[in-house]
Amino acid sequence: MIALSLAEIAEVVGGQTHDIPDPSVQVTGPVVRDSREAVPGSLFVAFAGERVDGHDFAAAVVEAGAVAVLGTRPVGVPAIVVADVQTALGALARHVVARLGTTLVALTGSAGKTSTKDLIAQVLQRKAPTVFTPGSLNNEIGLPLTALSATEETRFLVLEMGARGIGHIRYLTELTPPKIGLVLNVGSAHIGEFGGREQIAQAKGELVESLPAEADGGTAVLNADDPYVRAMASRTKAKVVFFGESGEADVRAENVRLTDTGQPAFRLHTPSGASDVTMRLYGEHHVSNALAAAAVAHELGMSADEIAVALSEAGSLSRWRMEVTERPDGVTVVNDAYNANPESMKAALRALVAMGKGRRTWAVLGKMAELGDDALAEHDAVGRLAVRLNVSKLVAVGGREAAWLQLGAYNEGSWGEESVHVSDAQAAVDLLRSELRPGDVVLVKASRSVGLESVAQALLETGAEGEVSAR
Repeated sequence: MIALSLAEIAEVVGGQTHDIPDPSVQVTGPVVRDSREAVPGSLFVAFAGERVDGHDFAAAVVEAGAVAVLGTRPVGVPAIVVADVQTALGALARHVVARLGTTLVALTGSAGKTSTKDLIAQVLQRKAPTVFTPGSLNNEIGLPLTALSATEETRFLVLEMGARGIGHIRYLTELTPPKIGLVLNVGSAHIGEFGGREQIAQAKGELVESLPAEADGGTAVLNADDPYVRAMASRTKAKVVFFGESGEADVRAENVRLTDTGQPAFRLHTPSGASDVTMRLYGEHHVSNALAAAAVAHELGMSADEIAVALSEAGSLSRWRMEVTERPDGVTVVNDAYNANPESMKAALRALVAMGKGRRTWAVLGKMAELGDDALAEHDAVGRLAVRLNVSKLVAVGGREAAWLQLGAYNEGSWGEESVHVSDAQAAVDLLRSELRPGDVVLVKASRSVGLESVAQALLETGAEGEVSAR
């Protein structure tokens, strides 16, 4: 964070200082909420959770070098006391972002946010110092903490914004007002919470509504291939830039194909030129993510050649997202178990088939959460698609939703042992350990709550016979 005195922080957040001998002392280190991350010069934000109260760690963080604690009560060490820590954290982030004058890029969408954010960051880092959301810390706590990690040297701040309902993204944009707003897609993720795609589109479009007018430098980057996103052009006064495979897109891909290893390649077209891209990431769905990143980078002054090189060299920065590992015996494990929705599940299956040309393919799939009334139909459709794509074997893991996956495969024509339903992660591991053979490709994917990453991890423990924790 930029250096701020405790007196200035207290004023910004509307707090009272306690046990602070010298309010002119500055916070020169990071703002942290995990006591283990406290370092000299840092500010510790004490949240009171259901199981752990950050205030209990006040003495320890100060001993580790933290300048003060931001909390809701005095703690016997230097502290700034406020009525609500989350509100105070947001106010501090808003103040710091305004002071920095950094170009802020915000993005949202139903699928691909984290992968696209990682691509944007890796491209922009080639131009100037860039700070970006770690992992998927895209909520009202993670977003301001990321913003506060920017310094005077930071030129680009790339923030992922998630939403659980109407108004959430509007709130986040008030904390960290973006100059460039990117909307990737409107899909089925969290449709059970929102109530329908129209409501999801309403929520995601709050991002473009927050942008400054074109005359003031605002730019909305929208997916031309998604009708819900394309329609958001009418909801903003900012300049509109379209990306996609549509001929109407300003930044588009032509000659899209997958390499023999399942990695996308295409000809990137921008308003200022064209260049070829061959990605290190796996799956055709990354083409849209790459085009989104290219559109943002082009608006920030990068050439088609510069963007193409950066996209071709970019890797995966976040765990359990199409994480590909080859075992010594030739079995390839694709750990995509961080999360799942119908769109990402179907994209992962297509990537599996592309990677597995001439090899046996295994799809180890579990529940897609928060689909509401659409859950049965969506799980059934994924099971059917696995059969249509000729996946060698579907292993559906878990309870009712997994049964629907297996039933969809069965009704599509999966007979005998082409699909199987197992009760939990351990049962899946036992089956795979007994039946995998060199050269097989295994995809593991489900919503985060299912915990199927334990299957991928167990498969990578070559020769290990220990139990895994089934959830």
